[in-house]
Amino acid sequence: MLRVAYPRDLVMIGAIFGLAAFVWAGWAQEAPPEPWAWRIVLVGLMVAGLALAAGSALTAVRNWRTPTAIDPRSRRFRVYIVVVVLEVIIAGLVGFLAIGAGRSDLIAPLILAVVGIHFVALAIVFMQPVLHLAGALLVVVAVVAALIPGSIAAASFWCGIAGGPIFLAIGIWCTAAGIAALRKRSYGTHRAPPASACDRGIGPHGMHAR
Repeated sequence: MLRVAYPRDLVMIGAIFGLAAFVWAGWAQEAPPEPWAWRIVLVGLMVAGLALAAGSALTAVRNWRTPTAIDPRSRRFRVYIVVVVLEVIIAGLVGFLAIGAGRSDLIAPLILAVVGIHFVALAIVFMQPVLHLAGALLVVVAVVAALIPGSIAAASFWCGIAGGPIFLAIGIWCTAAGIAALRKRSYGTHRAPPASACDRGIGPHGMHAR
């Protein structure tokens, strides 16, 4: 499910997912159910997401020279840019159409569905199957959130209270795996090679050189 060939990419996914958890938990504050406990849970998700985003971003910056699946000179990078631009355009379009149709309550689930679908495309670009998992889960959350009656809570609440933990859990998973792979790579790079026979002062016949 996780490929560690490009650990910096995993850490960056963790950073982006942490930021996403923060944003969606914040949007969920729009109209949660009455008990204040829900707002406390959402604030906890926001704090955890922000901490994950900051810690992962710093780790990624410190290891920026390590390989990435989307090298700026590669075709994958160009596809990545196209996918992200299309995501932004489509998200803006569906939001505009929802407002025009008098269904502004559906903006959050529609945008979450677009985000989930775009992760399915990015899974191919980054060669990370875990993004397929994230995309599928987010689309399911978006559909369920759109179907729950608004009299219980705003659709944005369901997107945030369910989508936030998905972003957070997968983000932590990616960051942890990325850091472990970076440490392993760093250990392998800096470990001193074993001394040769000549370095130890041993001659060709097994006797110490004088």
